[in-house]
Amino acid sequence: MMAQFLRSSKRSHASTFLRFGQLCYSTAPSKPSLQHVAQLRKLTEVSISKAREALSQTNNDIQQALEWLKNDLVASGIKKAANVQGRETREGLVSVCVLSGGSRGKTALGGGGIRAAMVELNCETDFVGRNTLFGQLAADIAHTAAFITEPTDSSAIIRSCSLDILNDAPLLSQNNPTSHPSSTVSSSIRDLIAKVGEKVSLKRAVTVVQNPFSGQSTNLGLRLASYLHGSVGSAPQGRIGSLAVLALKSPELAHRLESETFVKDLERLERALARQIAGFNTRLIKSSDGDETALYNQPFMMLGGENEPVRMVLEKWSKRQGLVRDGEEGGIEVLEFAKWSVGDVVE
Repeated sequence: MMAQFLRSSKRSHASTFLRFGQLCYSTAPSKPSLQHVAQLRKLTEVSISKAREALSQTNNDIQQALEWLKNDLVASGIKKAANVQGRETREGLVSVCVLSGGSRGKTALGGGGIRAAMVELNCETDFVGRNTLFGQLAADIAHTAAFITEPTDSSAIIRSCSLDILNDAPLLSQNNPTSHPSSTVSSSIRDLIAKVGEKVSLKRAVTVVQNPFSGQSTNLGLRLASYLHGSVGSAPQGRIGSLAVLALKSPELAHRLESETFVKDLERLERALARQIAGFNTRLIKSSDGDETALYNQPFMMLGGENEPVRMVLEKWSKRQGLVRDGEEGGIEVLEFAKWSVGDVVE
């Protein structure tokens, strides 16, 4: 019995000595250096504390820290999204992406295709709505919607885009469209929720995709006009957005579109029309009863202070540019438009 006790006691002392030795000679993870923290923040834009945590958890390995942050972002995004689910989102941005603006130069032969999208991304506060990450996500979602949409046989040119399909689509970067997408639209929204701590939601989206006219007269062409009010610099988003589809019809169309002067005048007119739609209480294009919610009945204030109705200005512009002559049909016409303001009540 005593011998057994002594053997057990020796094993216990040996185990204690071994643990003591491990404590004495093991190397604890070093404190993350400022250089590593700065490098990780540059790659991910996370906070200093989160960068330090990631490096501490991965023994200062940058690649492992990136993977740790990715997993942490998913987990925290899911948790925060659940916590903010019931909140209202009345702020945010309208973003427009135009991938192809239509007929220009020799592309007028055959009509010229158009491809664009407009989306509204919402958040809880104006502070987050002005955040760079929020604005970039809105621009990327608009770019994705414009890119993935296929032409249809619908009579409408501006069409609603399914949010279910868009949310499941890989997010395509507007600044770097050739880069391989690493997340979907919905997961990118979830990740942004984790970063800003507010509910973020995709409210609506429309797309414009029309191939060039084929087998038809080369007298026809389509153009896109867009305007964003409240944008900062050249940012493709604002508080109010408008997107309009214009038709050009003239035997001289292909020739006129090869003129740089004509194209510049056309672009100026397009921008003025889009601003007019955004700036006025515009609800329809034409009305025979003088209704000023109809675009064509409004004084064209956005084109150098014109006091004449939009309809009359478009007729005179078409004649002055040599698209039509007296008694002829054609020129420039607004076919469809969409106008959104952040926080609109959507039926």
